[in-house]
Amino acid sequence: MNDRQNAIVCIFDVPSPRITGLQIHEWIYENLRLPEKDVRMIQIDGPGHRVFIKLNTGEQAQSILQTTKSQLVFRHDNGELSKVQLELAGMGIRRMRIANLPPEVSDRIIREKLSTYGDVTEISEETWSKAYRYPVPNGTRIAVTRLIKNIPSHMKMAGNRVLISYESQPPTCYGCN
Repeated sequence: MNDRQNAIVCIFDVPSPRITGLQIHEWIYENLRLPEKDVRMIQIDGPGHRVFIKLNTGEQAQSILQTTKSQLVFRHDNGELSKVQLELAGMGIRRMRIANLPPEVSDRIIREKLSTYGDVTEISEETWSKAYRYPVPNGTRIAVTRLIKNIPSHMKMAGNRVLISYESQPPTCYGCN
């Protein structure tokens, strides 16, 4: 799986009416004022109510998020307004396993440690199957995270060396990451 780089995603309200390609192009021009030389690609994901805009650099993407405060509005031909959330179009949402972490380590510490890699939306405990006598937590946490950059497979968390794994994670060295 390849990750999107130097791109933002505009996420439109789900109930918003259908928007044409021409309307998207004009909306981008009017709201973001991007010169043609800075726009490398525009991809419309109709079913997902998203528009991906690939730019020349990641700095351009960050600048757009800062100047818009990650929110815009789209005015439809009928006058209806739709909210549009802007985000980095990074690596998507990943369900990662965090092993070797004592149960005494709080979810808050996990969120803080992973915050430089993305937004943690949910943390839960993995449990032994009901096929076993004790269907209790097995010591592995599951963190659902909207990644902005890859996480090394090993790191220190609250003084413990933990193993982190998720789909399409690049392999990293145990010693130097």
